[in-house]
Amino acid sequence: MNQNVWKHFKVITRHKWEVMKNCFRLGLYKQGLLHDLSKYSPTEFRIGVKYFQGDRSPNAAERDELGYSTAWMHHKGRNKHHFEYWTDVSKDRMQLVGVKMPPRYLAEMFADRVAASKIYKGKDYTDRTSLDYFKNGTDYALMHPDTYKELLFLLTMLAEKGEKKTFHYIRKKILKNSK
Repeated sequence: MNQNVWKHFKVITRHKWEVMKNCFRLGLYKQGLLHDLSKYSPTEFRIGVKYFQGDRSPNAAERDELGYSTAWMHHKGRNKHHFEYWTDVSKDRMQLVGVKMPPRYLAEMFADRVAASKIYKGKDYTDRTSLDYFKNGTDYALMHPDTYKELLFLLTMLAEKGEKKTFHYIRKKILKNSK
């Protein structure tokens, strides 16, 4: 378990560094600096160490064992770059629904997904990796339809046109008038 402390710390710190670089490219300096600080909290870090595997999120392993992830519930409630943060009860109070994410958090979510793909895929990463992961996911029922379309558009652009053009597009078209 002691080896997992260092391994988990290195993975989350490498991830945070990658997201920070991506956010800086987008002009999101404060978000880049503050991104995922809750992963260092005892609630999340302890679970990360216990379920560390290195090639996927420890939260998935905790979920496999328990049917839910305490670390993920803690994390998504404190980090606005996760679409799960942006949920509320519908007007008729009959169901939980997704709320459209503000552009700066959509951009950080994109930066986060690219960084996570690079960390977990390593040398097998391509600009298509994040799109493939997104398309294979099944946990998007609560994502607002507009947020889903915008993220799918950005991940497709990344896959087809690369990082440079996609980051430029986000900075000039999505974030330009939203700060």
